[in-house]
Amino acid sequence: MEEQGIGKIDMTILNLYPFEQTVEGGGDFSQCIENIDIGGPSMLRSTAKNHAATTIVTSPDQYDDITKCIEENGGTTLAIRKKCAARAFSLSASYDSAIANWFTNQLGEEKPVTTRVYKPEFPLKYGCNPHQKPAGISSVLNSKLPFDVLNGVPGYINLLDAANAWQLVKELREATGLASAASFKHVSPAGAAVAVPLSDVECAAYEVTPEAAKALTPVALAYLRARNADPMCSFGDFAAVSDVVDEPTAMILKKEVSDGIIAPGYSAEALEILKKKKGGKFIILEATKDYSPGDIEYREVYGMTFSQKRNDKIITKEDMEEVVTADKGAVTDAVRRDMIVASICIKYTQSNSVGFAKDGMMVGVGAGQQSRVDCVKLAGRKVDTWYLRQHDKVLGLKFKAGTKRQDRVNARVRYIEGDFTAEERIRWEAQFEEVPEALTTSEKEEFMTAASGITISSDAFFPFRDSIDHASKHGVSFVVQPGGSVQDGNVTSACEEYSMAMCHTGVRLFHH
Repeated sequence: MEEQGIGKIDMTILNLYPFEQTVEGGGDFSQCIENIDIGGPSMLRSTAKNHAATTIVTSPDQYDDITKCIEENGGTTLAIRKKCAARAFSLSASYDSAIANWFTNQLGEEKPVTTRVYKPEFPLKYGCNPHQKPAGISSVLNSKLPFDVLNGVPGYINLLDAANAWQLVKELREATGLASAASFKHVSPAGAAVAVPLSDVECAAYEVTPEAAKALTPVALAYLRARNADPMCSFGDFAAVSDVVDEPTAMILKKEVSDGIIAPGYSAEALEILKKKKGGKFIILEATKDYSPGDIEYREVYGMTFSQKRNDKIITKEDMEEVVTADKGAVTDAVRRDMIVASICIKYTQSNSVGFAKDGMMVGVGAGQQSRVDCVKLAGRKVDTWYLRQHDKVLGLKFKAGTKRQDRVNARVRYIEGDFTAEERIRWEAQFEEVPEALTTSEKEEFMTAASGITISSDAFFPFRDSIDHASKHGVSFVVQPGGSVQDGNVTSACEEYSMAMCHTGVRLFHH
């Protein structure tokens, strides 16, 4: 080097051969082998080892920090060289692991070792609870996050909600061709829906004038329905929509109590509206276009790492073709749409779960129960509440001027439930211009006799007919479930007795 007049090397900038991209692109064995870098990793590791004197740069996202450091200090500092060296060794480990895993898979053997290298993206205030610190979000090295933060500071549970809700609406859009929306709380949907026009009585129940309903865009309509599946549970939700958020959708969100939203994009007007919500703290996430999460997902619990193929099964109308009850013609395209909505919704609901749907929206979700019939009872109670919000007495409640929207929502639900304590009743009655006459049990039962056309979907087979017996009390006309139980015959007979049509999908949808 001295003879050739070459000075000491201050910095090495390199990109390794694109081995992982070649594999992902479907390269054959010889192409993948050709793209295994040999000299690159050697240069990378030797430069990183000698970080006391040299800088190793392995990614364009390091350029700005390094350029700034050179401009301010006349060269790189030891601190930034150490940081770059650590990044380089991580890249080397990840690269070699990818090669080892791929090569072993070619032999059909178990992987000798799996190395996953993460890049910290940003810290979180805390984890699930305030005492769970530190907390943060990382990406897999050389991969993007599935979103960009446009506004606000998301928390741990916010991001779990966003990840699940986005997958739900993305799949609903793909399966139905309709704008889709979801309202999530604590990693399960309170509601989900596709864009289906509102009836006049639904407009009244959701506090939307018929004129305003006609002006709703598809994405606004989908979120309005999703939010009104269970508006009490949707209080403080995390929203997701499948299409670009427009001004009408932003105006609906503006008046609701909500923590944030994830969507594929935002109009300038919508973004301006949403950025002002919650005093500027409303969380706005933009989903990464064409994001690929990979086929295998990993999860760490109590020192163990679980791995599994990601549940990338998309439920479509083709999954609803096996009608096992006698009336094959009862399952119309509209019914299949509701079966798809309910099934994709429970795919992202904590198991055990069942979901009830009607007119393109969830009207009751029963999540996280050990007994399936308890899921049906929980969701069935929500179905009754959704129906009874359309009762003339509920629609006719006369609130005092200035009563907040969510207070009106909660007051209607408590009016339907009717089980007030003495102290609660005093405060409840104070919200009205005149004390409402009670909605009696007989009035509720009479109103519910008209309920029909509801679809129920279950994330696993019904082990007994008790779930069907209970579902019959809530207007269920259609059933979709995986099937496969030794009790399938008895469950089918129960459906026949209640004139329900049932499909078997053969697809279990547990979610934990």
